[in-house]
Amino acid sequence: MLTNYILIDFENIQPSNLDILKQHPFKVLVFVGANQTKIPFDLVTAMQELGHAGKYIKIGGTGKNSLDFHIAYYVGELSAKDKNAYFHIISRDTGFDTLIKHLKSKGVKIQRENDLAEIPVVRMSTATSADDMVSAIVKNLAGRGSSRPRKIKTLSNTINSLFTEKLSEKQLDAIVKNLEQRKYIRVSNSNVSYQLPN
Repeated sequence: MLTNYILIDFENIQPSNLDILKQHPFKVLVFVGANQTKIPFDLVTAMQELGHAGKYIKIGGTGKNSLDFHIAYYVGELSAKDKNAYFHIISRDTGFDTLIKHLKSKGVKIQRENDLAEIPVVRMSTATSADDMVSAIVKNLAGRGSSRPRKIKTLSNTINSLFTEKLSEKQLDAIVKNLEQRKYIRVSNSNVSYQLPN
């Protein structure tokens, strides 16, 4: 199973919903700016519950984009050690997007989300309808760029891993048919092509 790393730009976003990660095997890094001297009690409590999977990284210096450069460094270091990792940068800072596009072209699995609840596997676990599930799957597939599954079996395995491998064969077939009916995918001789939103 992929290791999911969450890198939170705490200067940009102070999440109040970290507890939604408890049921998932995430590694969470909270990057705290040099001038940030207080962290909300709820966040500290949620981080403590993560145990060794949660870590604070305090930035030593100040300067324009100092914290962003630290996040970029950690993504590079972690992706070199763990080729199968998936990275989620939690920030509203669109400055990350060009780096993310470049990393995706190098095969790194990475996305930026504005909120923890937007992380695909979290959205999957909180999905209450077929529309919610399809929306979360489409967002994940769109974020994969050129590394989308090309075979129907690989697509089914990918979808199953998004749901932490809890779906039956029948459920997977129904989801794939739903994606096809909505014209997000086209299947021909077990090959898959995509028409996803940007």
